[in-house]
Amino acid sequence: MTPADIRLDGLCALVTGGGNGIGKGIARGMAEFGADVVIIDIDANAGAHVADDIAAAGGRSLFIQADVMDRDALRAAIDSAAHQFRRLDILVNNAGGGRPVKFMAQSERSRDRHVEFNLGSLMTATHHVAQHMIAFDNGGAIINVSSIEGLRAAPGYAVYAACKAGMLNFTRTAAVELAEFGIRVNAIAPDIIVTDGFVNQAPGAMDPAQVAARARYIPMQRDGAPDDCAGPAIFLASKMAAYVTGTTVSVDGGTWASSGWVRTPQNDWRLFPDLLSAAPGPKELQP
Repeated sequence: MTPADIRLDGLCALVTGGGNGIGKGIARGMAEFGADVVIIDIDANAGAHVADDIAAAGGRSLFIQADVMDRDALRAAIDSAAHQFRRLDILVNNAGGGRPVKFMAQSERSRDRHVEFNLGSLMTATHHVAQHMIAFDNGGAIINVSSIEGLRAAPGYAVYAACKAGMLNFTRTAAVELAEFGIRVNAIAPDIIVTDGFVNQAPGAMDPAQVAARARYIPMQRDGAPDDCAGPAIFLASKMAAYVTGTTVSVDGGTWASSGWVRTPQNDWRLFPDLLSAAPGPKELQP
């Protein structure tokens, strides 16, 4: 192993939803580490802007406009990328998302769209890219962008969370099935990552009081940024992770590990302090 093994020079990475948010951070990061980057996004302006930024920095990038829920269009975009670069080495399944809605209030059409957007499109992309990877016979790395909501209950996001949980088991199963072809499959599971989409969906979320309130639940005491996701994705795509497959990396500042423990104003930790504020602290308990 050498420091050069973290580099992605000579590799071609395809990022779905690469025009905004986490996908944009990963696309730019992989380009900075030497990869040629193909961006697939429904947002033409955003996707083209990221591709132009990569080119301006000296990298090679291609933007293809496509709706990942249109399976034929998605497969055609993948074919175009493979034809242009004559290889596909990395797939980042990033496209996805959801808005808060209680399960009993969610329409069947909305449920179906959530499943197709978050899970169906991922399976389509994985299957088609893997076919190209097998044909090129260079192995490959697939990184699925799941969510911390795939690891815990998520009231108001039942279908979204179910998709993200399904993504994690799909990651493990695909890792086992594709290992014989030298294709590794891993996932990252972010919690709150501050993107334009997050800010637009949650007005007031960046008010200082709200930021401070969230920090109480995050051991590292800050929200995440797209670059926080880019680092693990680059590692998982690189030779540094040559023996890593079927795993999930939580990108959450320790939120999942803390599981209900919250930092108090006294800078210690309590389990669900809002519910147990009247209960004695650990030092006050009597044998």
